[in-house]
Amino acid sequence: MMTSQISPSDQSHRRSDKLFYVGMGVIGGSYVLLIVLFLAADIAYMLQGSSRHQLVFDNPLVQALSKPEIRFSILLSLISCSLSAILSLFVAVPIGYLLARTQFFGRRFVDALLDIPIILPPLVVGLSLLILFQFWPLTARLPGIGVTLNELVVYQVPAVILAQFAVAAAFAVRTMKATFEQINPRCEQVALTLGCNRWQAFSHVSLPEARRGMLTAITLAWARALGEFGPLLIFAGATRNKTEVLSTTVFLELSIGDIEAAVAVSLIMVTAAVTVLLVTRLWGAKDVMV
Repeated sequence: MMTSQISPSDQSHRRSDKLFYVGMGVIGGSYVLLIVLFLAADIAYMLQGSSRHQLVFDNPLVQALSKPEIRFSILLSLISCSLSAILSLFVAVPIGYLLARTQFFGRRFVDALLDIPIILPPLVVGLSLLILFQFWPLTARLPGIGVTLNELVVYQVPAVILAQFAVAAAFAVRTMKATFEQINPRCEQVALTLGCNRWQAFSHVSLPEARRGMLTAITLAWARALGEFGPLLIFAGATRNKTEVLSTTVFLELSIGDIEAAVAVSLIMVTAAVTVLLVTRLWGAKDVMV
C-alpha cells in the first residue's frame, strides 16, 4: 500500500498559506468585531433598561413605539425611503447603462460628477439643495396654485424624499454601472442582428440579465436613504409630525436627553435595514437557483 508523502516545499507553502489567511482574517475580523460590538452594546443597553422596569408597557422600546411622533416617523421613513429607492433605480438604470456601454464626450467628467454626492459631507449636500431652491425660477409663483415651488418643497415632505434621493441615487448608479459592465454586450448585438431595435434589445436581453444588480441597487438605495441625516436636517428640517423620519428622531430624542428612546429608535432602524438586506439576499439566492 502506497502512502503519499508531502514534500518539505509543500509543507512550507501550506504553512505560509495558513499564516496569510490568519493574517487576513485577523485584519478583516477586527472590523467585523467592531460592528458586532456596537450592535451588541445597543441591545445590552436596551435589556439593561428593560430590567429596571417591572411592567411590559414600561419597556423602553414599547414606550418609544407608543409615542405618536415616533410612529409618524416610522411611517414617513417607510414611504420616503421606498419612493427614494424607486426613483434612484429609475435614474440609475439608464445612467449605468450609458456609462458602461457607450463612449460620449465628457463621459469621464460625468462619471466623476456622479461621485460628488458620495464624497461630499452630508451637510454640504443639504445646504446646496437649500441654496438651489432659493434661485428665482424656483421662487416664482406657480400659475393656478398661488405658491412657489420653494414653498412646496423646502421644509416639507418632498424635501425629505429629494434629500434622500440625492445621495441614495449615487450609490444605485455605481451598482448599475458595475452590473452592466459585467454583462456581455455580444448578446445584445446578436439581438440587433436578428431584427430587434435598440430598445427591444435592451429590454429583452440586457435588462433581464441585470435584475440581480437592480435588486442590489434598490436595496442599497433604500438602506442609504434610511440612514440619511445631514441633508434632511438642513433641507427638510426635523419638525415633529411633519418632516421627522427615524434618523432625525434619534437626534431629537438625544437633544431632550431621552437616551433610551434614541437607542430604541436606533434598534428599529437596524432591524429594518437587516430585514431588507436578508430578504434581498434570500431573493437573490432564489433567483440563482431558478
